[in-house]
Amino acid sequence: MKFIVTILLAIPALAQALGSPDGQLQVDVSVNDDQQLTFAVQRAGQPVLRASRLGLVLEEADFANGLKIVATSPVKLHREQYTLAAGKKSHVDVRAQEQRFTVANAKGDKLVLTLRASNDGVALRYTVEGAGRKQFKEELTSFAFAPEARAWLQPMSVAKTGWKRTNPSYEEHYQADIAVGTAAPSHAGWVFPALFRAGANWVALTEAGMDGSFHASRLASDSTGGTYRIGVPEASEVNTHGHLLARTDGPMTTPWRVLAIGSLKTVMESTLGTDLAAPAVAFDRARLQPGHASWSWALMKDGGTVYEVQKRFISYAADMGWNYTLVDADWDRKIGDAKMKALADYAKTKNVSLFAWYNSSGAWNDTEYSPKDALLTKAARAQQFARLKAIGVKGLKVDFFGGDGASVQAYYVDLMKEAAAAGFLLNFHGATLPRGWSRTYPNLMTVEAVKGFEFATFTQEDQDKVVRHAAMLPFTRNLFDPMDFTPMVFHDIPNIKRATRNGFELAESVLFLSGIQHYAETPEGMATAPAYVRAFLRELPRRWDEVRFLDGEPGKYVVLARRAGKQWYVAGLNADDTPREIKLDLAWLGQRQGQLITDGTGDREFAESPLAAPAATVTLVPRGGFVARFR
Repeated sequence: MKFIVTILLAIPALAQALGSPDGQLQVDVSVNDDQQLTFAVQRAGQPVLRASRLGLVLEEADFANGLKIVATSPVKLHREQYTLAAGKKSHVDVRAQEQRFTVANAKGDKLVLTLRASNDGVALRYTVEGAGRKQFKEELTSFAFAPEARAWLQPMSVAKTGWKRTNPSYEEHYQADIAVGTAAPSHAGWVFPALFRAGANWVALTEAGMDGSFHASRLASDSTGGTYRIGVPEASEVNTHGHLLARTDGPMTTPWRVLAIGSLKTVMESTLGTDLAAPAVAFDRARLQPGHASWSWALMKDGGTVYEVQKRFISYAADMGWNYTLVDADWDRKIGDAKMKALADYAKTKNVSLFAWYNSSGAWNDTEYSPKDALLTKAARAQQFARLKAIGVKGLKVDFFGGDGASVQAYYVDLMKEAAAAGFLLNFHGATLPRGWSRTYPNLMTVEAVKGFEFATFTQEDQDKVVRHAAMLPFTRNLFDPMDFTPMVFHDIPNIKRATRNGFELAESVLFLSGIQHYAETPEGMATAPAYVRAFLRELPRRWDEVRFLDGEPGKYVVLARRAGKQWYVAGLNADDTPREIKLDLAWLGQRQGQLITDGTGDREFAESPLAAPAATVTLVPRGGFVARFR
């Protein structure tokens, strides 16, 4: 006989029932006939997840089999509010129901499963309490989809492959609309967030609540029958002499396993990825300035990291009303501290601040860019922070991390904590998915963790694929966390034939969410854009207050609306090779009149026209896009 506990997000009808505002989700937690812990999820009476395993195995205790539920806590309402500097909403109001289930194995060891359910999804995590050493071995959490479900997934790259052995950096193309159960291309599995469609419902899987004590997880490569399991990093994904899997001396709590569930609109507007992150550490709000940046390396590569070019890019940022310039790799060797201070002083007169690039790595890859080996210890980091303060730099871009092992995760957290205490902003590249860190560490403005624009400058193949890729990112990588894709080129890319129209490029400035948006275009390329396009980019808000999903399909097209104060911006792009007509429901804007910028006749041309709410139709050319502004 099964022992079943039901969390029913509807009208409470059972002693263990639980109501939610929308009355849609239902989660069943049970011990099956094999004495294994399982859960299943329904929405509006329709199955989302079939019975799926739960459990944890440590060296000291096994919670895989022989289990029974020995205690269930009262249901409690979880309420909190928080703000985001680099998020889809500036103010978030969290409301969820929470319950804890205590499970015992045959030896009497106890595991606590905490389950949290809200209108837009479900999250769960495990705690093994008590003193003493605990060493993680395996997590049994799985997600069992019906065979007809579909998936949109990015393969995890094999560790220590790629350029200078820098993988994994979450820099692969997505496999779109594949059958669940499709094998991953390698043993490395699939990255988070992972997107699925189960009947009328969409599910976005990720994790959150990474405090530096745990390794980062993924979906394992084997998903036979449509059942996806939590996987672990490869053995080489560690800092030098670092440990791979979580270990504690005292209680062990896993990160949250997060499932945003609902219509595509519900999932796209969900903030679960940051709702489940820890509250923010202290940081000087006067220094917390999101914005936009000029960046020479995107098109000019290493040759642009010289004093004269960087001074020109500072002037460019000032002319565009942008508040940052990023000085990239080898600045210490090609520019030096004295001239960097001169650049910082010049930038200050232009109301522009500087970011300086750092190489995170020790011996875990073969990169040679400098400064290198400068952030590996707390003492070394303190020395570099003092150096940068003397120069006048406001933030660090840190690149080439070592993977997802627990020691690397601890390194990330140490960097974020210590940089926050020292008053520095951060941008991580060659990095892991941030998993809600932008809430906990508000000084983390953005993270790459994406096959970004730079890849589309390396090969024609990647340029040709960037159209579909860009249409995937708002639904996946950029769903919960800021993303440093470094978008937008209107003119030429050296030795590459651009695959996108200019309207497509401009739309990325609104669609892609980043605490600091680093624009790839050069001053010369920007000069080819019409004055009204440059004015649009000068006036583009530096942070957003609200998002609305208007239309789209992963990998094909997307239309989003973002609010900043009383202004609304609407943007969309079309990844297809045929025109697409978009019918915009703008009823919430009343009778407002807006400005529409879209593609002109030629590939490099724009067109401007008025756009009126409450309803409008926009026709997108192949590989084109649009932006609209309602003041």
